[in-house]
Amino acid sequence: MKIVVVGTGYVGLVTGACLAEVGTEVICVDVNVQKIENLKKGILPIYEPGLDELVERNYKKGRLHFCTNLAEAIVDAQVVFIAVGTPPGEDGSADLQYVLQVADTMGKYMNGYLVVVTKSTVPVGTALKVKETIANALKERNENIDFDVASNPEFLKEGAAVDDFLKPDRIVIGIESDRAKNLLHTLYDPFVLNGHPVLFMDIPSAEMTKYAANAMLATKISFMNDIANLCELVGANVNEVRKGIGSDPRIGTKFIYPGIGYGGSCFPKDVKALIKTAEQNNYQLRILSAVDNVNDDQKKVLVKKILKHYDNNIKGKTFSVWGLAFKPKTDDMREAPSITIIDELIKGGANVQAYDPASLHEAKNIFNGSVFLCDDAIKTTEGADAIVLITEWPEFRLPDWETIITNMKDHVIFDGRNIYNADEMKSKGFTYYGIGTK
Repeated sequence: MKIVVVGTGYVGLVTGACLAEVGTEVICVDVNVQKIENLKKGILPIYEPGLDELVERNYKKGRLHFCTNLAEAIVDAQVVFIAVGTPPGEDGSADLQYVLQVADTMGKYMNGYLVVVTKSTVPVGTALKVKETIANALKERNENIDFDVASNPEFLKEGAAVDDFLKPDRIVIGIESDRAKNLLHTLYDPFVLNGHPVLFMDIPSAEMTKYAANAMLATKISFMNDIANLCELVGANVNEVRKGIGSDPRIGTKFIYPGIGYGGSCFPKDVKALIKTAEQNNYQLRILSAVDNVNDDQKKVLVKKILKHYDNNIKGKTFSVWGLAFKPKTDDMREAPSITIIDELIKGGANVQAYDPASLHEAKNIFNGSVFLCDDAIKTTEGADAIVLITEWPEFRLPDWETIITNMKDHVIFDGRNIYNADEMKSKGFTYYGIGTK
């Protein structure tokens, strides 16, 4: 079976490499010439644990290919996955121009039956637009080539994407023909030997499933952050509250950890896109609008604590920032709380010394010299007045506190992820601030 994956970003590259891992011939296509040349050399555009080995192995085995010519790649292909970007527009809606450009190319150059699958996160109705675009291009060629469209949203967690693809808890596929269903069932059969289901449904339902899943998880995060803020006001400890509600199996323990807001490429964009879809259909998603607003506010919670501690004057203060990526095990800084927090610190006249195990290259481009970037967490504490923990990387849990205390001018820690015990930090000589704690 010959598969084409269009787009070598986070979703496309993981999809292509994992499909090749089970023996499928995969061609990954991208318009970025430099990116394709780098991939041929084993240089990946993203950081994702285990992905570099997967790409290198399958490229050397001849199962995974990279090219820039989509017209050549789709010759004799059976399935084409569209995994290009769908950036948010100014109004929050998903920009489909790249998706539809790929669809147009399909119609112009396909030479036989194809299943064209939207893998990118796209609003309900996108597959229909893809179908219309392909049909129009075929009509201009005076060709009558049979094809199907399908929706196959991804549910990959950054930092665990390879395992999520190879051992999925479910695969959601929206189809409109038995022919497409049989082909995609065959393609995905090696991935569900664990007994987890392939859920076939109509295309609009599959498109909505992706958005609904991310919206639900974002809702849990914002809800818990709202509760954390209230806990501080009433003298409760959100860490104890979390344990109390998480033991209820109807609620569960996942996504109820308070913090400084969600970021990344999915939750912020998808929440806004779903809100926009509702508006376009004359409906208001009131809960989700609140989720979005709470998250925007939550990114500034640590800044408020910092300003309060320093009586609204941080000019000349030096802050040691630990963690820049929006979550551990990724270099992704899109919509990361760190950007909001650091921008506010700099705006107040403070100095920032920052470290992240994976995203320093991203931070260099984002902050453009306004932040002193270090290659080690301990170095950031030299001459610092306070530590600001933003991303809960494992290496931050048990650092060399003796050296850190010696390095620092003052001993304050603002823990944005509640990874430290307040009493223990106070016993070490720190003034400690967490989220939702006394």
